[in-house]
Amino acid sequence: MKYELQHAFWLNEPKKYAVEPHKVAITTEPGTDLWQRTYYGFQNDSAPALLLKTAEPYFSFVVKTEFDSKHRYDQCGVILYQNSENWFKASIEFENDNYQRLGSVVTNHGFSDWATTDIPANVKAMYYRLSRRVSDYCIENSYDGITYKQMRIFHLFEGGEEIQFGVYACSPEQSSFEAIFSELEMTECKWKMHQ
Repeated sequence: MKYELQHAFWLNEPKKYAVEPHKVAITTEPGTDLWQRTYYGFQNDSAPALLLKTAEPYFSFVVKTEFDSKHRYDQCGVILYQNSENWFKASIEFENDNYQRLGSVVTNHGFSDWATTDIPANVKAMYYRLSRRVSDYCIENSYDGITYKQMRIFHLFEGGEEIQFGVYACSPEQSSFEAIFSELEMTECKWKMHQ
């Protein structure tokens, strides 16, 4: 399997970006975000994402993210986007000069959740590995691209057939930063069957 950027397409195409054979750069625009209803009440569906389609039921997608975010809620990471009410994202959200939040959001049938853990504010790179087993998924993170730790396992009710997945970046408040995505790769599924 190959991650072929020449076949990728934009959701909410940003004004400034660069797509090279093995690297993507996105400059975020203020007021861009993804969230549905839960707790906050609002619905945001404006974050730019570069997506590929696949019906492959078993695979892993790996990407390295690099970023110099400095403003609250700035974020970039991986995304699986079916439609505005059914999607997943994992990223680091900047919070303040002391800590930021490594987390993930699963949105099923129009309601988002958010699972996080605090990490130091000086972390400016992270690898993610999203693995698929039909409509079940595992998201992992790594600081070095070698040793991965599980963040969560989840089910996407609208994620059992063809899916759209890739990378995203956004700035929900009045800020902007550049997110760099590299080492993009599709492999056989690294999330092994439970014994």
